[in-house]
Amino acid sequence: MLIGELSRLTGVHAHQLRYYEAQGLLEPGRGANGYREYSDDAVLTVTQIRKLLEAGLSTQEIGFILPCATGAAPELEPCPELLDTLRARLHGLDEHIDTLIHSRQALHDYIDATEQGVSRHYQGCAPTTLESAPA
Repeated sequence: MLIGELSRLTGVHAHQLRYYEAQGLLEPGRGANGYREYSDDAVLTVTQIRKLLEAGLSTQEIGFILPCATGAAPELEPCPELLDTLRARLHGLDEHIDTLIHSRQALHDYIDATEQGVSRHYQGCAPTTLESAPA
């Protein structure tokens, strides 16, 4: 099948499919006309790539994991070093989440302190209304 049909069947844009190819995740053949020709298995491979991307894996990590993938979910066969790769990625995500939580708390603290400062600043000011304003 040509790239347009693979794109239609998977819902993945052609430029993304070319990117997957450049990353070594897809390996189309070439027709006599030079066009990319994908096997029927490419639909499953693209589905697996998308699911692994959704899990937060990089294309480099997916390149390592993809030979261990079976089915659309995908299920992962216990290939050597597979769990180490997955655990390392999870550890990286946990560290990133911890950093985001810390940043979020710091922003909350700044907002709270600023709101308290605004409240103190305006407590000493008499409110101005249209009725008390000079004409």
